Amino acid sequence: MRIAILCSGGDAPGMNPVIRAVVRSAESLGHETVGVRRGFRGLIEGEFVSLGARDVGGILDRGGTVLLSSREEKFRKLDYREKAYRNLQRENVDALVVLGGEGTFKGAELVAEEMGIPVIGVPCTIDNDVGGTEYCIGYDTALRNAVDAIDKIRDTASSHERIFVVEVMGRKRGFIAVEAGLATGAELILVPEEEFPKEKIPEEIVRVKELGKLHFIIVMAEGYGKAEELREFLLQNIGERFGEIRATVLGHLQRGGVPTHTDRIMGMKFGEVAVESLLSGERKGFVAYRGGKFYIEDFSMAGEYKDIDREALRLNRRLNS
Repeated sequence: MRIAILCSGGDAPGMNPVIRAVVRSAESLGHETVGVRRGFRGLIEGEFVSLGARDVGGILDRGGTVLLSSREEKFRKLDYREKAYRNLQRENVDALVVLGGEGTFKGAELVAEEMGIPVIGVPCTIDNDVGGTEYCIGYDTALRNAVDAIDKIRDTASSHERIFVVEVMGRKRGFIAVEAGLATGAELILVPEEEFPKEKIPEEIVRVKELGKLHFIIVMAEGYGKAEELREFLLQNIGERFGEIRATVLGHLQRGGVPTHTDRIMGMKFGEVAVESLLSGERKGFVAYRGGKFYIEDFSMAGEYKDIDREALRLNRRLNS
């Protein structure tokens, strides 16, 4: 079997351990692998590169992806997909492993259905929003990065008795905000999954500051709103009588850096399962992890709603009352 592997959408720390595991697992079982550079764009443009065990040496601790990634709108059009399929046929590709999130898996499913070759996805997104699986590669590293940044912000917030609005990534979901907020003892966590009226935020700041706290840290998911807009709202409503109000957008620093040991180990396990599933006859789906076990889930489950940790949100509010 000749297996191709590509990364699509946003990069995620831990993609490289997945790539390494796919290549070396396949090779140990007597199969070939070929990399596709720049994701679905690379499929369309025919950017293939042979991958052997030595080619993926020394990449376990590297963030991002050595195969590069992209978001390619052209892949939505049938004529471009047909061009990609011709390239796969020309490269004698028998199966495909695709790393990415929910949007990526929609493209992966199209390849399986239209071209008729086996396609297995590996959930790689810091947002952790792929349904059907408890874990997505990159999430643990993004959490570490967010927690590290918020801890540093608190030092300044306390020293100057400031209010900080810290905006974290997550697209339309609040997974990073909830766990990073709890881990750093944020005074308030704002997520799109749970309604917290903006009008109540000034009241909460007044209540907590009057208890004698030096700082007030708000960890806000980008799906809830924009940090600068909330800062302006707070200035209009309480001014700076409780300290200066600052807004910080952590942005893409959450996606970079050395993958944590969790993302490395989980990445290697996800990659091995992807290869083994192809060799056992799986035709399409993605590697999922639930209850300590790996299995292949249908692509349609990737878009299913997965809830945030409500207990973590409740605990944060109790401990910061």
